[in-house]
Amino acid sequence: GDLVVFLGDLVCKGPDSLSVVQMAREIGAIGVRGNHDFEVVRWHQAIKSGADPPVIGSEHYYVASALSTADLKWMYSLPWFISSSHLNALFVHAGFVSGIRLAKQNPRLMMNMRSILPDGTVTSKFFNNWPWARLWDGPQTVFFGHDADRGLQQYEHAIGLDTGCVYGGKLTACILPERRLVSVNAKREYFQYRRKHFD
Repeated sequence: GDLVVFLGDLVCKGPDSLSVVQMAREIGAIGVRGNHDFEVVRWHQAIKSGADPPVIGSEHYYVASALSTADLKWMYSLPWFISSSHLNALFVHAGFVSGIRLAKQNPRLMMNMRSILPDGTVTSKFFNNWPWARLWDGPQTVFFGHDADRGLQQYEHAIGLDTGCVYGGKLTACILPERRLVSVNAKREYFQYRRKHFD
């Protein structure tokens, strides 16, 4: 049968995080941990430790306190990345730094990176001419999300699938092994996009 692989940020990026996680778990999907998923897990750990709720409302806190036990267990199970030798593919939320073994990749970067500058600086900021994926030389193809600014990205060994659904764009999937791209329009804009560009 088919297997759905989510590329992270199942929570705090739309109107019904709780139902999204429940649906992902119930259909037997797997996924990788995105930066928002990480924050929900972090808040859940803080709640278990007796931390006070945030002074200012936090969607991450709300989701962490409202998810079912089964859904929290599913969230905790999300790895930093998934490797599939059968598909010759890697799945990650944000990206990888080329030339560094997978086991040595920085989890924070795997959830947050967008650009690698000419001097080698890895950053979560959007620098138009410096997407990290341009440097990834395989051999496995990386499938990633996180970078709605750039939209659909297609490189020889990296495919970025974040096409800004939450911002009124599209929800995009890649059907493997044939690498067929499928997109559907968002029903509406759920969050106003705040574009931050750097040269």
